[in-house]
Amino acid sequence: MKQTKKYILNYLLVILGATIYATGTVFFNKPHSLAPGGLSGFAIVLNSIFNVVNFKVFGNEISVGIIVFVLNVPLLAVGLWKFGKEFLAGTVFGTVALAVSTSLLEKLYADVLIPSGADWFIVENDILAALAGGCFMAVGLGTVFKAGATTGGTDIILKLLRLKYRHMPSGRIFLCIDSMIILSSLPVVNFKIERILLSFIGMITCSFVLDLILYGKDGAKLVYIVSDKTPEIAQKLLKELCIGATFLDGIGAYTGVKKEVIMCVVKKTSYPKLKDLVSEVDPHAFLIVSSASEVYGVGYKNSFKQEL
Repeated sequence: MKQTKKYILNYLLVILGATIYATGTVFFNKPHSLAPGGLSGFAIVLNSIFNVVNFKVFGNEISVGIIVFVLNVPLLAVGLWKFGKEFLAGTVFGTVALAVSTSLLEKLYADVLIPSGADWFIVENDILAALAGGCFMAVGLGTVFKAGATTGGTDIILKLLRLKYRHMPSGRIFLCIDSMIILSSLPVVNFKIERILLSFIGMITCSFVLDLILYGKDGAKLVYIVSDKTPEIAQKLLKELCIGATFLDGIGAYTGVKKEVIMCVVKKTSYPKLKDLVSEVDPHAFLIVSSASEVYGVGYKNSFKQEL
């Protein structure tokens, strides 16, 4: 029962994430001819080309959502081969959710909001549109990824590249992939560098926000405390800050005297309190402080969680 609830919640999150992502595409990127990258960005490029050459299927224009779905078919086949059936199920659901939400929002935008003269949602400033589009797409992608699924497309390419380049955050890999997609939109924007620069603004925004959502900012400090009163300091840290600490054996190079060194990790918001506590016990304590970019364990990241 608990597992069933988890699956239902994850699928609802996928739908929510796909809708948020589609909102960025339909309401901000497409109206401003911005190709923000990803398969949706490439779909916008193809959609513009189809409109120029008046290409239709059974007398109907091909929407961005349909193009996204068609392009996903070969990538889904690769995903099935490389990651298995469980990955395929989540990806197919995410792909369909994105395609459906994009198509529905396109109809809402073109057939309801625009004819009704509702202009409260329209962003006229190109830079604001690029920033908003990037943020919406990042939040949408992050929500889908957190639910253990993908929206297909370049997400599958991302997962394939992450197998080899584990040291690179997802946002940076997207940055590389999307750069090529944005450059492919040059003919669509009549080789106007302004459109390309705006697209890059949206892409960089999406990359930054996505990494922030997926990995967060640990905001931690790695602290070494050298003192003659390490037991008292450790007790203060454990009791008042509720953080763990480790004793390390040290020897003074000049005096040759053995000393205990406290090593601990503390979140940035708690670091000022740590300094005050140490100062209360030993005003002459020696502190070495550095930033910890990633911290795994209780209270921080789960080291056994699947990498995103």
